Amino acid sequence: MLTCTRRLEWDAMHRIPRHESKCAAYHGHRYAAEITCVADTLDDRGRVIDFGVVKERVGGWIDAHWDHTAILMEGDPDPAIAALAASNAAHGRPVYWMPVPPTAENIAAALAAKAQELLADTGVRVVRLRVWETPNGSAEWDGLVG
Repeated sequence: MLTCTRRLEWDAMHRIPRHESKCAAYHGHRYAAEITCVADTLDDRGRVIDFGVVKERVGGWIDAHWDHTAILMEGDPDPAIAALAASNAAHGRPVYWMPVPPTAENIAAALAAKAQELLADTGVRVVRLRVWETPNGSAEWDGLVG
């Protein structure tokens, strides 16, 4: 099986409600995602998919929804949430609301679902997606398991 992987990076802040230590506070990361695709056959240029298509579609979505913003949990009880969302809106940046805590694991799962949707008409399948939250910590969604 031949695969190709495109790496995308962005900056965002989050917090993990009910976290046992310092991740309960607002903090930022230089996130990176590695999106691995597979196709039944290579295209007429010998590729699974043009890396630029992944960058344009998935990277464009990341730029619009996650880059230089806050990725937060819906219903987060922190009293600063409303002010933070208003401040982001005033600066033209959305808050991305997740129905679950914005851990690396949940961000990887959400991005895998979105990448599959955004690439659905290309003939490729997203088979693996790894999100790096720090240089030494990542979470991986694997579409080949289960």
